[in-house]
Amino acid sequence: MTDTLPIDPPARLLMGPGPISAYPSVLRAMSAPLVGQYDPFMTHTMSETQELYRQVWATENEATLLVDGTSRAGIEAAIVSLIRPGDRVLVPVFGRFGHLLAEIAERALAEVHTIETEWGQVFTPAAIEEAVVRVKPTLFALVQGDTSTTMLQPLEEIGAICRAHGVLFYSDATASLGGNAFEADAWELDAATAGLQKCLGGPSGSAPITLSERAVDVIRSRKRIEAGIREAGDEDAPDFVRSNYFDLGMILDYWGPRRLNHHTEATSMLYGARECARLLLIEGRDAVIARHELAGRAMLAGVEALGLAVFGDVAHKMSNVVAVYIPEGVPGDAARTAMLEDFGIEIGTSFGPLHGKVWRIGTMGYNARKDTVLTTLAALEAVLRRHGVAVPAGGGVEAASDVFAGRA
Repeated sequence: MTDTLPIDPPARLLMGPGPISAYPSVLRAMSAPLVGQYDPFMTHTMSETQELYRQVWATENEATLLVDGTSRAGIEAAIVSLIRPGDRVLVPVFGRFGHLLAEIAERALAEVHTIETEWGQVFTPAAIEEAVVRVKPTLFALVQGDTSTTMLQPLEEIGAICRAHGVLFYSDATASLGGNAFEADAWELDAATAGLQKCLGGPSGSAPITLSERAVDVIRSRKRIEAGIREAGDEDAPDFVRSNYFDLGMILDYWGPRRLNHHTEATSMLYGARECARLLLIEGRDAVIARHELAGRAMLAGVEALGLAVFGDVAHKMSNVVAVYIPEGVPGDAARTAMLEDFGIEIGTSFGPLHGKVWRIGTMGYNARKDTVLTTLAALEAVLRRHGVAVPAGGGVEAASDVFAGRA
């Protein structure tokens, strides 16, 4: 016997930098019955999900699939499968997650080079090209949207730079995909990964990935089929990928026509990921991006109307998250606790040099809508007043409402 009760999470409005509140239909999809991993329904759903994500990524890449695990699983699979020990990797760092890419590459025994800019800024194409020419990397790894700083790194010119110098181009789009433009083919990406828990409106636990033919060629050249399922004639490269779980060569065979067993697909996460993509495409990629832009612009107007100073170069801010400086004299963590306990709303703090200095407020996925923005601003105004900050009554809500109404 046990006194443990069924799981019953409190009601929360997740308005931080992620995870966010999932679309209700995503949660319903994840409660659908399980089937066997080679059931015709299962393999059809896998293929269907691949095609949906080709449209999400704006790519024709056949190698478009899911890596089971959080967005970091996708990042690690891409990096460890694309680089050999000793390969040079170049990582521009403009926030916490650039450091993450560099660390994963270092753990994969790459020769890692970084360039850095001040948090709150992004890199120019000229600065990137200078570093590519100087370092001569095998792989150029770049975060598109770094939630630690809220900055969105422009990618449009980077693919051409990498192609001109024979460099593979990888981008982590975990925080940005779905809420900001991403054109995998037009921008000449060789690899890109994401997660569901931001603009795609699902839970963490599945990592969409797309790979160009150039990237697949590299992965295939390192292919090794594990002994328990290897057949006569199967590849056994001497410089095989040093991770079994994140070996994209075997994962591609699992998702491809061969359906070679590698792991048991996370069925419920597959259902959820499929629904995330389906919802985005039904609404329309451009419409979803526009909805995120509108909600983000309204939140920006609202926090500014409350007298909060915005962190970083607003011209390069992601549409789906804003960072504001915590007013002097306001205990940042206590105020966040009040938002959570009194209003059921979660907002975020940040990392590294910004820890304890800013709050990060997200407007993404299911929560990129008018009612959530206005509710969050009303609650934030009340908490600021409680801590002695003089704010205009209803100022944040009014400013955001003007944006939604087209008056600003």
